[in-house]
Amino acid sequence: MREDVAAGQSKAVKGMSREELLALPVSVDLDTGNRALGLGRSKGYELAKRGAYPCKVLRLGNAYRVVTADLWQLLGLAA
Repeated sequence: MREDVAAGQSKAVKGMSREELLALPVSVDLDTGNRALGLGRSKGYELAKRGAYPCKVLRLGNAYRVVTADLWQLLGLAA
């Protein structure tokens, strides 16, 4: 069990707390999106390459960016 949960703080959502998720910028790198969704690095990149990532991903050159609003919606967080 995570220490912050044991200490009575907000329950973690798939590797990130609600506060961490709501503090994210407009878009995040794929590794951060993977962490929020509880996906491993390889699986996240595989899904992004196939266009099957569970929320909107932008391809900017060689980089992938996850749209935070779509991530929040997928996780049921209204901001």
